[in-house]
Amino acid sequence: MEGQQEEHEEQKENRPQPARPPPPPGKQHGGAGDQGTEGKSPGSGQSAFSDPVYKEIAVTNGYINRMSREELRSKLAEFKLETRGVKDVLKKRLKNYYKKQKLMQKEVLNSDGYYDYICVVDFEATCEEGNPPEFVHEIIEFPIVLLNTRTLEIEDTFQQYVKPEVNPKLSNFCISLTGITQDIIDKADAFPQVLQNVIEWMRQRELGTKYSYCMLTDGSWDMSKFLNIQCRVSRIKYPSFAKKWINIRKSYGNFYKVPRNQTKLTIMLEKLGMTYDGRPHSGLDDSKNIARIAIRMLQDGCELRVNEKMHAGQLMTVSSSTPLEGAPAPQMPRYRN
Repeated sequence: MEGQQEEHEEQKENRPQPARPPPPPGKQHGGAGDQGTEGKSPGSGQSAFSDPVYKEIAVTNGYINRMSREELRSKLAEFKLETRGVKDVLKKRLKNYYKKQKLMQKEVLNSDGYYDYICVVDFEATCEEGNPPEFVHEIIEFPIVLLNTRTLEIEDTFQQYVKPEVNPKLSNFCISLTGITQDIIDKADAFPQVLQNVIEWMRQRELGTKYSYCMLTDGSWDMSKFLNIQCRVSRIKYPSFAKKWINIRKSYGNFYKVPRNQTKLTIMLEKLGMTYDGRPHSGLDDSKNIARIAIRMLQDGCELRVNEKMHAGQLMTVSSSTPLEGAPAPQMPRYRN
């Protein structure tokens, strides 16, 4: 639904937190990876700034800051790295490459413990032109793109349409925006059945049992608004597997040091040297493009982490220092009393 709620989301969604300094000596790595920090503590009893490796990294960063865009692209090509993107993105990519190489030499980096998979979700919901405040948005498309964090490839996808209950007839505006027709919706299952199908699909891929995973969205509204409202309409409790997620807009803004108004889907793609692939406002196509951004960020050295959650029905920010924890094994929520 990127684009429908932009004005409201600008007002309500939490802004990215400023970059944090490196953690104090001896503190375990707690996930500043998506905050764009330039160094990690090399070990207890040692200052990050006194360690020779971190001094090398700082000197290298200074050198990279003085490079032209063509010099950056040339150096990235030399290391067989992606050369597309604006200058700031190229600098970040090259800095993270050098940093990883230096830290790997010290055997500081440890890839164990990160999510095995990321499930990218971008709902489409019923809507009317102007989105009047009293209008009840119901999910009409439930897509998932399964991103393997080891191979950095899209491994699988899920897509089902959903029959709305409160407003079963789609507006012309909604049909034009999403490409979802009335005929498609009339033949679809109600949300509880679709959610059961989603959970079965996730279980078949052993998410939350054999493999760790987390959810990822483009903004806060998919989970905090659309899924929250839908569960109330369908009279079921909010599913536990979707209570925490990565808001990629926040992660992108923090990692690449860009303002909130530069974290819309098409702008993020453009800044990374990519173009939108597919039909805008198709939930599945939106999810695939969001996954492409996530892949590029992981390649550039960002450790995407859960940064938002639902608690007692309210949207809350998750601190970057919170220990990394995967989502629970998916279960069908109980019906409300």
